[in-house]
Amino acid sequence: QVQLVESGGGLVQAGGSLRLSCSASGRTFNYAVGWFRQAPGKERDFLAAITRTDGLTHYADSVKGRFTISRDNAKNTVYLQMDNLKPEDTAVYYCALTTSFRAVNPSVYLYWGQGTPVTVSS
Repeated sequence: QVQLVESGGGLVQAGGSLRLSCSASGRTFNYAVGWFRQAPGKERDFLAAITRTDGLTHYADSVKGRFTISRDNAKNTVYLQMDNLKPEDTAVYYCALTTSFRAVNPSVYLYWGQGTPVTVSS
């Protein structure tokens, strides 16, 4: 059984940083990991993804240069470093697994965590 648990969210001032973690358990070694976010009343948006084997990454244009995805395979954990945060980054952040690394549509992701909330104050 695959389980994902996000952590690291919280309240931060604009311009600040947070690092989110996604800890995975179960048979996850064949999957790429993606990060998404969903603000109230809005759709769930793709942010970034990373492969397990060779660490390939890709990002949404909206976060490129501010967010960095990385992974520690020994800990079975993927991170999302978020810098220069803005109030519009306020949302619940989710990690998820997919076999389609380049996919940005949430429907292609197979397993999801429960989310961790991020609030950026102005």
